[in-house]
Amino acid sequence: MPPAADMPDPWGVRRAENLLTSLEGVLSARVVTTPLGEVSEVHILANAGLAPKQLVRNIESALLAQLGLRVDHRKISIAQTADVRPIETLDRHAVQSRSLQRTVLFEGLTIQPGRRAQRTLVHVALTCEGKTEAGEEEGPDTARGRLESAARATVGVLDRLLQKGSMMLEGARLIQAMERDVVFAAVQASSGRDTVLLTGTAEVRHSPERAAVFAVLDATNRWSELRRPA
Repeated sequence: MPPAADMPDPWGVRRAENLLTSLEGVLSARVVTTPLGEVSEVHILANAGLAPKQLVRNIESALLAQLGLRVDHRKISIAQTADVRPIETLDRHAVQSRSLQRTVLFEGLTIQPGRRAQRTLVHVALTCEGKTEAGEEEGPDTARGRLESAARATVGVLDRLLQKGSMMLEGARLIQAMERDVVFAAVQASSGRDTVLLTGTAEVRHSPERAAVFAVLDATNRWSELRRPA
């Protein structure tokens, strides 16, 4: 079954619900329709302190003005609460909170001549739980070689930092997506007998090598979170 966001919405239910949740004081909205697309029920959760009759009038006016939808006020039910935020807001706050506690943080990237001619040495530093680790990989002095070296170095540092499970780089490539340069990374992660392929992307902003580091972190972030050191 496709995700809810991708499901067909022939009667514009989600559009109506999004409109209603944009109204002042409305925390969440649910619109119920008949098989013919007629609105049969509108359920609203709102902050306490708002006059229910005024809120119903606001809902009627918004639906009529924005969507051309006339709904009988008797089909609108209002529930009020003093201290509830909609699930979307709770999720957003949870994501923001967790982003401040990311398991692995990027510290630095340096590129210098390799030990042999036509080779490059890529050095990557990461921090996990206050512990900083660095790793380096030497590869061909080509655009692809430097990118893959940055990705391999990142995977090597992660493998040492997390201490639980293991991982290895499947590959990293620079691709074009939505008229932008993007690095795609694939990492094979193992824990016990289970092996999974993790994938991640990062837009090239500073350099392809730096984007390769972030693509690996994007691929492994959730897997790393579950295996953060105790």
